[in-house]
Amino acid sequence: MRIEFIGSLVNASVHNALSGQGASDANYPARMARLHEESGFDRLLVGHSSSSPDGFTVANQVLNATDRLGVLLAHRPGFVAPTVAARQYATLDAFHPGRVALHVITGGDDADQLRDGDTSDKAARYRRSDEFLQLVRLEWSAREPFDYAGEFYRVTGGWSAVRPPAGSLPVYFAGASPDAVRVGGRHADVYAFWGEPLAAIAARIAAVRAAALPYGRSPRFSVSLRPIAAATEEQAWARAHRILEAELARGGGVFDHRGSEGSLRLRQFADQAEIHDKRLWTPLAKTPTAAGNSTALVGSYAQIAESLLDYVAIGVSTLLIRGYDPEGDAVDYANIIRLVREQEPALAAAG
Repeated sequence: MRIEFIGSLVNASVHNALSGQGASDANYPARMARLHEESGFDRLLVGHSSSSPDGFTVANQVLNATDRLGVLLAHRPGFVAPTVAARQYATLDAFHPGRVALHVITGGDDADQLRDGDTSDKAARYRRSDEFLQLVRLEWSAREPFDYAGEFYRVTGGWSAVRPPAGSLPVYFAGASPDAVRVGGRHADVYAFWGEPLAAIAARIAAVRAAALPYGRSPRFSVSLRPIAAATEEQAWARAHRILEAELARGGGVFDHRGSEGSLRLRQFADQAEIHDKRLWTPLAKTPTAAGNSTALVGSYAQIAESLLDYVAIGVSTLLIRGYDPEGDAVDYANIIRLVREQEPALAAAG
């Protein structure tokens, strides 16, 4: 199977570009999309938070600016009816065939949920995501009107005039809790992890596969990392320490131990060791500004490609990489993608 590379259109950068913080830059999403396409990425993640610009509008800008690049459009269940969301995704895919995928963000941060008025606890949010995905898949696939009655949603005579030709779009799912694994095992085409050590990722792959087995599903797997790369290892480490100093300065130099279950896992690995495996560098996971995937691979382009292939060797087929210089790293990562792609024929031959 071909390795998939996904870049990230960082929420804060998009917000700043479109809100006039600094110089307003409405062309930012399109410019980032073209940079990622030129570097060889397959998709661009359009993220979500309670303060983000509308993802469907941003995704449309990305797709209109490029010829091949797909989008992984994040969506948080609970605020848009699943039948409506399904038609929104299907409509976007109809204008850009084969280039749209759904990334379900159930929401592990209570404060962010409350900003949009959601008072549900985490367990309820995962039950709601389960129903949401059941209904989305029905809306995408049903050729006759259907009814649905659940804890969170009731639909009578549901049906859509716009449906993906294959009856579904790719569904990506993420989460570190047992509830996440249960729901993701049932629905995910791709289950996404943050950048943990190889042994931890292997264990999590096994857990998701076990959860998916009763449903006859065989998901693929993604890992999200923040490579800090340079032409030489020495240059990469010098840059890594500059980034760490800058992140600590932004937060006053105090480690923050709050966060989602996924963030807490990354901080636990950081407490265990600064470097795991060959070059998984963890101190950034403990900085005050750390959010989401915050562990880094540090090294030369060849070294980082080697470490990414180590994840592929244990069952990962999607690599989501983003840097600390959104535009510069999007260009620079072309070196890493090329080196990984060069190994694909050998990986395919090895089975």
